[in-house]
Amino acid sequence: MEHDRNVLFQGAVPENYDRYLGPVMFQPWAEDLVLRLAGRKYERVLEIACGTGIVSRRLRDALPATTEIIATDLNPDMFEFAKRKFRKDENITWQQADASALPFPDCSFDAAVCQFGVMFVPDKAAAMRESFRVLRNGGVFLFNVWDSFKANPFAQIAHTTICSFFDHDPPGFYKIPFGFHDSTVIRGMLQDAGFDKIESFSEMKPCRSDSARGFATGLVRGNPVAAEATERGVDPEDLIEAVAKQIGKALGSAPVESTMRVIVWQATKF
Repeated sequence: MEHDRNVLFQGAVPENYDRYLGPVMFQPWAEDLVLRLAGRKYERVLEIACGTGIVSRRLRDALPATTEIIATDLNPDMFEFAKRKFRKDENITWQQADASALPFPDCSFDAAVCQFGVMFVPDKAAAMRESFRVLRNGGVFLFNVWDSFKANPFAQIAHTTICSFFDHDPPGFYKIPFGFHDSTVIRGMLQDAGFDKIESFSEMKPCRSDSARGFATGLVRGNPVAAEATERGVDPEDLIEAVAKQIGKALGSAPVESTMRVIVWQATKF
């Protein structure tokens, strides 16, 4: 099956994603997401779009060793990178999977967790139906999405600056992670999938990076933007330099200090 280039995180992308963006954009929200699972027992937990294992590592550390974790991603390169963070004897299984067609039986998990992955699924309604299907009664679907460009200044800067290098049809990558935040739409999809108790939480955290250059490197090379730029004759290093300059002007160069806002969703199957 052929996939949109904007969902392909492969080659050097996983390392750049984890090194430059992980501590800034993803670790703080991974901690937030996993804390929301506290207070219940889980025999089996499914992680969807596990990426480089940032949430996976926190799930494994937070849950009892007897809890089975199945970590999935569309991109094998991402979870192959994630495996480096785990010992071979830890109770976690890695598997390639499409969130809109999960390869698991009905009613097989107590929780499904997805950090910043739903936005990349072309058929989001199908992904929510699939999460509902594989959950047991009482199971919870816990996921987060980025709020708008306006609520996440670093993303607005990256998107605008990258687009300025192209006369037509600029790379649209950033419209995907920062373009799925309409609460009415998301709630409706969850209801249509069958979920009953649905809660959402708008949360803000500091966005800090040691340097604008490092952050910009991740914003260009930690996703498919660099590959598309290269294919179209634009040097990714030129993009990095320009993004770093604009981030430095708006948010500081060393360190970068801003804010980021996400919406966390928790839906229960009864």
